[in-house]
Amino acid sequence: MRKIVLSVMVVAFSLALASTSFAKKAKYTEGAAGAGSISGTVSLDGAPMAPIMENLSKGKNVEFCSKHPEAKDGIRPRHKVVAAGGKLKDAVIFIEEIAAGKPWGDAGKMDFTFENCDITQKMGIIRKATKAEKKSGGLVKVTNEDDGVLHNPHGYSVVGASRKTLFNKPLPSKGDVADVTKTLGRFKQKKDKHFFLQCDQHNYMEADGRIVWNPYYAVTGADGSFKIDGIPDGSYKVTAWHPYVGEVTSDVKIAGGEAKADFTLKAK
Repeated sequence: MRKIVLSVMVVAFSLALASTSFAKKAKYTEGAAGAGSISGTVSLDGAPMAPIMENLSKGKNVEFCSKHPEAKDGIRPRHKVVAAGGKLKDAVIFIEEIAAGKPWGDAGKMDFTFENCDITQKMGIIRKATKAEKKSGGLVKVTNEDDGVLHNPHGYSVVGASRKTLFNKPLPSKGDVADVTKTLGRFKQKKDKHFFLQCDQHNYMEADGRIVWNPYYAVTGADGSFKIDGIPDGSYKVTAWHPYVGEVTSDVKIAGGEAKADFTLKAK
């Protein structure tokens, strides 16, 4: 009897290990796009946080950076949340989990541009680099377009109040490019969500990004609208996320057509 019990325990333990191993290896599989889509808007309940008024005279390259289009008398506003008419810009909407669907294509590829002492792309989509991409590069690049100005792009994975450095690449001259693809192979799905990019030379230069695990996502425009297409039929959990407001998740069913989903995030 004891031998039987031990045998059953060994089998159960082996199955548990196999299940854990499978869970760790499970990932999105590229295949065919579906016929469904999700569209809607993301609204902001309440007033967006006031912009941070940056005193450029306290930083580096004061004369050059003060030429920024939004700078006035050496003061430049830094917008963390942008909304007009109650519609939230730069919110990321994504399907939480989906086993297979459309190919990645260019999804998750980002080119951040440092120009006029600013980062042109305020919201980006970042994904984990494959082994082949870590060798070939081209997934995420940062380019310095400012003549005679040293920029130092510093990328982080943000979890709560902690930051984990992904890369730190000085770009001393105009036209210098940092391909940081190799550093994006360390992401872990349960931990890494928020990507943050900052210039170490001019810390008011900031951009954010959502780390995604499938190509089903969209970023809202100035009118808060979005659309995700190519979705196979099924029921999904869809999340609207903004790094400085929060997130909300809804259940959405796709059945061969366009589903509507509107989200509301509460201002902080």
